[in-house]
Amino acid sequence: MWNARLKMLTCAIAVAATASCGGSSGAGRGRNSNANTDGDSQPAIAITVGKSESRDVAATIQATGSLIADESSDIAPKTAGKISNVSANVGQFVSQGNTIATIDDKDARAQLATAQAAVKQAIAGVRQAEARLGLGPNGTFNASTIPEVRAANANYQQALAEQKQAENNELRYRELIESGDVAMITYEQYRTARDTARAKSNNAKELLDAAVNNARQNNQAIASAQAAVDAAQTQVANAQRAIADTVIRAPFSGYISSRPTAVGEYVSTASIVATILRANPIKVQIQIAEADVPSVGIGKGVSAEVDAYKDRKFAGTVSAVNPAIDPASRSAVVEAKIENGDNALRSGMFATVKINKEGGSKAIFVPRSAVYNDPTTQSYRIFVIQDGVAKLRVVQLGTDEGDSREIVVGVNPDETVATSNLDKLFEGAKVSF
Repeated sequence: MWNARLKMLTCAIAVAATASCGGSSGAGRGRNSNANTDGDSQPAIAITVGKSESRDVAATIQATGSLIADESSDIAPKTAGKISNVSANVGQFVSQGNTIATIDDKDARAQLATAQAAVKQAIAGVRQAEARLGLGPNGTFNASTIPEVRAANANYQQALAEQKQAENNELRYRELIESGDVAMITYEQYRTARDTARAKSNNAKELLDAAVNNARQNNQAIASAQAAVDAAQTQVANAQRAIADTVIRAPFSGYISSRPTAVGEYVSTASIVATILRANPIKVQIQIAEADVPSVGIGKGVSAEVDAYKDRKFAGTVSAVNPAIDPASRSAVVEAKIENGDNALRSGMFATVKINKEGGSKAIFVPRSAVYNDPTTQSYRIFVIQDGVAKLRVVQLGTDEGDSREIVVGVNPDETVATSNLDKLFEGAKVSF
């Protein structure tokens, strides 16, 4: 630069000297013209560059829809009562089985204590009935081992022996009376003894049967007492379940979206204590045209975009296609499930969804940093670099793909494009990179 200025100064002195000497003014103007041309030369603008490239683009169906929870549940208590504690708030994540709220369980615990006392009383009744039969705890019933039955059986056996002896005496004296060896009065004594022995044995048999029946009745009393134990234990189980029902738990893992109850409020089994949403995966519902229905099937890949995250795309798959066509809109409802591990997507968000289908086409992509949004003309511009000079192109944008943007019109494949200092570039600007 200093050399150029020195040269200009030297020329100016020379021109002045020539003029004063009467030299040609035309020659001086020629030198001045060359000097100005050298002084107006613009410096090159430093930039970085990238390449436009042609890529295969999958054919897609684009539609809009809303995000909804994969599962939504209005949680109601299993028992009525007053809320004593609330453990979850709106927006909180709870795992399956976590406590959301509890109901005052004083009444349920009182019922449990009563039921447990009834069990003890019923067990005592069983032991008492067993003791009457001479049985130990959980002993096996056998009528012949019962003391009363054994005594009655001994009396019966003795009566049978006496009856047998009396019958033998009666028979012997009957034969003697027939032979005339004894008097009739003697025979009648033995016959009377026989009849008395028979009556005694019959009575002993009846006493034995009565003892057996009584033992069986007592054994039935044991069974009745055991049934009372079982019934009391059932009441204990019911009371324990009533206590467990006072704890309101999450039916699945998810986020609390609503909790309309508070401590001290009385709730019934129809009251909604909280609403829980399962948001991973989250579902999106869209409507597609009747003509596109054959191209969509379960498992087809989808990508979704929402206004809250303009720089992100969320991948998913088609999970359901309604078999019916809406006669009014001539469209079908399609559901897709999208992975939502970070809970970025929320139920109710508006989404733009693209569903992949068979086929595809070629498209031109450039780095995202190569696109300049001119606020003055409200247009998108790209500067293509040719022989060190920037060439302005007004372009039409397509879809985004990672760090690249699709160019529908304005750029050809394998062209060099500027990716920095775009606000300093203009048509014909010299660049260096």
